[in-house]
Amino acid sequence: MDIRIKATDYQITPQVAEYLDQRIASLGKLLTGVEDVARIEVELGRDAGRPRHGKNIWFAEIQVIVPGSERVYARNNSESVNGAIDDVKEEVERQLRRERKIHIRLYRKGGALAKRLMRLGGFD
Repeated sequence: MDIRIKATDYQITPQVAEYLDQRIASLGKLLTGVEDVARIEVELGRDAGRPRHGKNIWFAEIQVIVPGSERVYARNNSESVNGAIDDVKEEVERQLRRERKIHIRLYRKGGALAKRLMRLGGFD
């Protein structure tokens, strides 16, 4: 699994880097079988349009790219870097689980169809 981290207008501290590594590592279990070719791109930074309101709003983006599959992308804003990381990780997890269920369902459907054709003698 290739992980690329980019910081926009922000210097990543060791604590944030460690926190991010822990969160991204948990996505690996959802990428079983494709972890060798999967690429995860993470971008962290301060949202440029918000400082005038007196708050620092942070954003986190995660994009999971697996060749031969759809890209999974999520972006979230929060008042803390860790909060933005947590929120975006949950969204990416949700999307990966959904995509995984779709693939499993199609695989089972194909197996059921083959079994039905074999029972009816469709393969002669």
